[in-house]
Amino acid sequence: MKVYPFKIPKAQNIGLIYQEDKEIVFYDKLHQHDEIQISYIARGEGTLIVGDAVKDYSCGDIIVVGANQPHLFKSDLRFSEESYMISLFFTKESFGELFFELDDFKILKTFFQWAAVSFKVIQPETRLRAYFSELSYRSSFERFIIFMKILEFITFCEKEKLSSMSYANELSDREGKRMRNIIDYTLNNFHLPTNLATIASIANLSTNSFCRYFKQRTNKTYTVFLNEIRVEYACKLLRSSDALVLEISERCGFNNISNFNRKFKELKGVPPSQYRIAQPN
Repeated sequence: MKVYPFKIPKAQNIGLIYQEDKEIVFYDKLHQHDEIQISYIARGEGTLIVGDAVKDYSCGDIIVVGANQPHLFKSDLRFSEESYMISLFFTKESFGELFFELDDFKILKTFFQWAAVSFKVIQPETRLRAYFSELSYRSSFERFIIFMKILEFITFCEKEKLSSMSYANELSDREGKRMRNIIDYTLNNFHLPTNLATIASIANLSTNSFCRYFKQRTNKTYTVFLNEIRVEYACKLLRSSDALVLEISERCGFNNISNFNRKFKELKGVPPSQYRIAQPN
């Protein structure tokens, strides 16, 4: 199955693409497309991988994925039985090659700078979420007007950068398939003991070649990537359950509590017990 590139279906003369994904799970294969993607998570939660970043997503989040950024949304049915995402897709040239270069749109320069590496809107306001809810029953023209309001609103929102890498070009089918297989295996088996020989064989590489390959393409080691996925899942458990920290550590694949506490603090800035206390009731 080809993963790169992923083509967004659209009518020939449509500049702004509106899409609703109402599924048990979202499309969870690593892919990239030319369009910038603005998505509102109306229901569901799970793991987001975009560029070299691993983050969780949950209901109410608004996420902007940059053009050609490899990404996937891995729904987690243990926390939500249904997934619903509203998305807008467009390129800087969708409405004319120089449309966004006009002086009228200077205020959006910050948006496009952030979009290059993808970002999440921090604590989006009710009004911004309401704009997305309106899109389903509006005409194409009305959607465009709402889209411009969304761009303006997001431009001035507080943001969290996701990826540290930008991607100017599409990746090859071979590269896409290999990275897809690596990430699929990791997302489904992160709770198991680490075995670099196994994951290297899935990538059809020797262990040393795999380590070099992964570091060159993600700017991090596979072990760091694996720990990011484990810690993000631990955060979900700390927020949603009363399980002991030791139990959570084991469920996330850490071999001892000391290692779990150390890696969690490295990534989140606080130990697991303090993270749990800080969460809203």
